[in-house]
Amino acid sequence: MKIVDLMSSHYEAVKEIYEYGIATGNATFQTEAPTWEEWDKSHLKDCRLIALNDNEKVIGWAALTPVSGRCVYAGVAEVSVYIHPGYQRKGLGKKLMEELIFKSEDQNLWTLQAGIFPENEASMKLHQQLGFRKVGYREKIGKMKNVWRDTVLLERRSKKVGI
Repeated sequence: MKIVDLMSSHYEAVKEIYEYGIATGNATFQTEAPTWEEWDKSHLKDCRLIALNDNEKVIGWAALTPVSGRCVYAGVAEVSVYIHPGYQRKGLGKKLMEELIFKSEDQNLWTLQAGIFPENEASMKLHQQLGFRKVGYREKIGKMKNVWRDTVLLERRSKKVGI
């Protein structure tokens, strides 16, 4: 397995993995994957990674989205990490996130945050293993299939950048 930068040519595989996450109902509020153009526009250019298996197949991805366009939040980004169902619970998410954290600090990001459904225990555990801490609980923050959903807000403050 190797981790490399995500390129537009990888997007079909990235989109497929994202759609697996959407189908679980516990990974995102999104109901469909965006086009490459939409995805590309919304994610930071220098913090996009994929994991490839020995056959060069995309088996996971991680990327950052800015939390705001305001300059005071230039060092804050939201984490996305998705693993193909056949490769979950094998440490791949941790490896992707470790590399993403390294890249984020190289880009002078001082805070990474994640909003996770409380039911997504694997994601909660992964983030906490990597230094994210719970900073809030967002009750009924959004509706999904006409049902109010809660999220847990986690953040990781860099020990190298900004503070």
